[in-house]
Amino acid sequence: MKTQLEDIIQQVYKKEKRNLFTFLTGAGISSDSGIPTYRGTDGIWVKGTQFHKPEEFGTFKYFKEHPEEVLQYSLFRKKMFEDVEPNQSHFELAEIENILQDRFHLLTQNIDNLHRRAGTQRIYEVHGNNRELKCSNGCKEIINLPEEIKGKNIDEDLTQRDIELLTCKICGHWMRPNILWFDEYYDEKAHKKFSSLKVAKNSGVLFIVGTSGATSLPIAIAETALKYGATIVDINTEDNNFTELIKDKKNKLIIREKSTDVLKVIKEIIKKVIVE
Repeated sequence: MKTQLEDIIQQVYKKEKRNLFTFLTGAGISSDSGIPTYRGTDGIWVKGTQFHKPEEFGTFKYFKEHPEEVLQYSLFRKKMFEDVEPNQSHFELAEIENILQDRFHLLTQNIDNLHRRAGTQRIYEVHGNNRELKCSNGCKEIINLPEEIKGKNIDEDLTQRDIELLTCKICGHWMRPNILWFDEYYDEKAHKKFSSLKVAKNSGVLFIVGTSGATSLPIAIAETALKYGATIVDINTEDNNFTELIKDKKNKLIIREKSTDVLKVIKEIIKKVIVE
């Protein structure tokens, strides 16, 4: 595995065009921080909420019918994210960015803010994030969640003050989390759809870490990277949709080891290549 990674990294580093080192991450990279994955064997989208299937609950349609319930759950997730810390995989990626500078890009499906807390800056959050709100009626810009609104326990209701702060000051409709739900489409403003595809087009290697590829944009990112000649490195503990996509391709490497161990190896190889 190490020899193959060395060959890939050396080839990409020497390129003048399509020479970006791009990392695509998903929920698996945050599992060591104590955040359940989405579609793993113990994932929250496998178990769902206590009362609802995820494909029903995690939708704009359900939000319009039950806004307080969805907002309360979002604030429960906020508390969950705030109560954990970035893990070594997050910090390894931040260190890799420090080494590569503008040749590094991170595309993440995670809304948990752990990459940013670990120090990563060149990042596109393609599923949005839990730090921000936008009007459910479509007006005004995306705003930061007011600091006055605190995370909730799973059985803790919204306060009257929460409700006031979660109401759009322009139109009076509910504010909503700036995240992508199951019945919504990717766009550029909230999800950096075209920016992330441009990064994929200019990538020499795409490292896929801790994600199964169950949504359309991550798969499109991998397809675009392949189309323009990038090597795909699939770093996951089990086979997934990306594995199916690349299984017959020459420019691929499949690694079934823990992300922290592999990212550490990648970091050391990049350091060595730069020194040479």
